[in-house]
Amino acid sequence: MSNLNSFKAYDIRGRIPDEINESLAYDIARAYAAFVKPRRVAVGYDIRLSSPTLAAALKRGLMDLGVDVLDIGLWGTEGVYFATSAEHLDGGIMVTASHNPPDYNGMKFVRQDARPISADNGLLDMRRLIETGNLPPKAAQRGTERPLDIRGKYLDHLLSYVKGAPLRKLKVVVNPGNGGAGLMIDALEPHLPFEFIKVNHKPDGTFPNGVPNPMLEENRAATADVVRRAGADVGLAWDGDYDRCFFFDDSGLFIEGYYLVGLLAETFLRKEPGARIVHDPRLTWNTLDIVRRYGGTPVLCKSGHAFIKQKMREVDAAYGGEMSAHHYFRQFAYCDSGMIPWLLVLAVISERGEPLSALVGERMRMFPASGEINRHLSTDAGSILARVRAHYESQAQAIDLTDGLSMEFGAWRFNLRGSNTEPLVRLNVEARASLTLMREKTAEVLKLVDP
Repeated sequence: MSNLNSFKAYDIRGRIPDEINESLAYDIARAYAAFVKPRRVAVGYDIRLSSPTLAAALKRGLMDLGVDVLDIGLWGTEGVYFATSAEHLDGGIMVTASHNPPDYNGMKFVRQDARPISADNGLLDMRRLIETGNLPPKAAQRGTERPLDIRGKYLDHLLSYVKGAPLRKLKVVVNPGNGGAGLMIDALEPHLPFEFIKVNHKPDGTFPNGVPNPMLEENRAATADVVRRAGADVGLAWDGDYDRCFFFDDSGLFIEGYYLVGLLAETFLRKEPGARIVHDPRLTWNTLDIVRRYGGTPVLCKSGHAFIKQKMREVDAAYGGEMSAHHYFRQFAYCDSGMIPWLLVLAVISERGEPLSALVGERMRMFPASGEINRHLSTDAGSILARVRAHYESQAQAIDLTDGLSMEFGAWRFNLRGSNTEPLVRLNVEARASLTLMREKTAEVLKLVDP
């Protein structure tokens, strides 16, 4: 019996080989084929050393059930989203473990129109098929495999976001963290006027410079230091499968993803007045202020890519953003991309002639935020949320339970939620124009979380 601990809320992710291996990958492909019943499926993989063999096992499982495989090869996760949507395929599977350590791997799944498959709409059904041994037998006619080169079409799509923009020769530090983003930067470079200064650029599945996860503070100096030394206009960093993009301003300061949500929302509302903008509940005041100021309609949604994508389709939002640096675009099949955000932001910097520090600096002063603070659970998340709610309930002006516990007061607010993927509670605090108050209240809530 396979170890099925790798099945998570949004994807499959686990340690090689005990939690994920070729045998399980073969069964997962058969379960996917049985659940989705596709005719044609895109398969791609990231730069991890174990990814090509897992992808080969997936393809074998799909073809044994009569599914035709279109192999897009080495890509970021958005390559599977794009291939599935642009080529009108029935589904797609990406082999990736994103920012996990080198001895991990995993898979992300979509069906027609690049709609995500997660625990609440199919992943658990697939798990049950494997668990119960109810996988279908080999098809009478085996599926075929052929390569699918979507790079040209994808580059055209990316460049369409900055078509006609007066792009300037900005100096841009790019740090893929030895993940896959460097390949896409190199492909875009001839079409853009930017001077790229490349750090940890070469794809390397051994991750010689550490796991590509710019959310970790210790990983940020590699980008920030080069921005300062080079006098660059902006710094960019990505996680391993480059579905998230992280920004550093012209002083080398790391910019929380929250403030990019506001800036990108403004960008879309200038082009499409009245558009709907989807955002998560963790940090909201800056986003709400900008969206309303530019005549848009803010739409609150639970955190997590499956929820955001579903909500965006429901309301036909132009853009959706999470403070975790996931940015979603209607033109991109409502999916998240780590390439589109920086192109849009560099176009804004070029057009306005203002540095990133000026574009977001005032917003950071107006709505200072703690950034996400994680605490390991010593008890269940529900009891911690209940304790915090009981403490503040009489003072709160608003309470929202869309995702965990959000409580608002006159000059500050917080969101506290259990992680969907790890034994953690996650806290975000923001205030109105007072860094001191934000810090005081962050310390106050943390005392309740971890007494």
